[in-house]
Amino acid sequence: MPDEPERLQDMAVEGPTRRSRLRLGRRGRDAQQPEPDETPRPYAETRLEDLVVITGYSGAGKSTAMNVFEDAGYFCVDNLPPEMIRALVELFVHEGSKVERAAVVSDVRGGDYFEALRAVLEDLEALGLRHRVLFLHATDDAILTRFQETRRRHPLAGASTVERGIALERAVLEPIKGLADVVIDSTGLKAHMLRRRIADEFLPRVPASKLAVSLESFGFKHGPARDADMVLDVRFLPNPHYEPDLRPLTGHDQRVVDYVGRDGQLEAFYERLEPLLDYLLPQYVAEGKAHLTIAVGCTGGRHRSVAITEYLARRWRERDDVFVEITHRDISHADRRDGDRGPS
Repeated sequence: MPDEPERLQDMAVEGPTRRSRLRLGRRGRDAQQPEPDETPRPYAETRLEDLVVITGYSGAGKSTAMNVFEDAGYFCVDNLPPEMIRALVELFVHEGSKVERAAVVSDVRGGDYFEALRAVLEDLEALGLRHRVLFLHATDDAILTRFQETRRRHPLAGASTVERGIALERAVLEPIKGLADVVIDSTGLKAHMLRRRIADEFLPRVPASKLAVSLESFGFKHGPARDADMVLDVRFLPNPHYEPDLRPLTGHDQRVVDYVGRDGQLEAFYERLEPLLDYLLPQYVAEGKAHLTIAVGCTGGRHRSVAITEYLARRWRERDDVFVEITHRDISHADRRDGDRGPS
């Protein structure tokens, strides 16, 4: 028997065969059109408002596309064979489902592809389920370069070369392009540019400037901050740990804030930090970032870092382009006499 790439290529050359539509939710190849007395489910009443099917060439940016929809709150599934889309949609439109927006990636990794995907899309159309198809492609040279950079094997290459896999995939996918609602050529696009292009095409209602900012205070002596995009070390500021009356308090107390800012260093710090962050946040948004984590660290994570985190949160909560959440990782750690050796 011919191997998988050759079978896919033969299928593309022969073109789509005449196929009876399968009713959504029916299983097996013998499931035919509904009987005359059967009535399709009222999908107009489902909570599922948008279903996006992402397909296209390997290396053309499908993973990047999936990240865009995931950041926008879509329920996302990667590498889903076309026939499995039926079962998944059946779950989405079930009366108890809470899924309102979903995105699935389906491509040649799923095996039987062209005929199966075409039939699924026809079913969705016939049943009146709102859906859109995004097709991503790029030039052979661009795809080859990306595979060389990642050193990954092309899914259709088998024991052959990446060039052979690209050629086989192109033969299979070209007919699918005509079924897409949006076709994007990712050649020459950096990841953030592709994210913005996809968001502009599919997410017109999502504010492009909205950024979720997580502010986390922590203590270096309890370990470094994890998964932070930016870390601010504020151990240069006066340390309330060495004041017996302030040691039991935290950065939530105004007496601690006043002590940290008593010699003007805190104010001078804010004067330099705020313009920097005001500049950086829009740059992260333009780059396509949806979430930013800023960690503020002092020695114990109870005084200085807490006070500064609270200050930044109050400032940014006044803006309508930023969503702010706060975590004080080490504020509950028992205070000990092992703080800084004094302000530096």
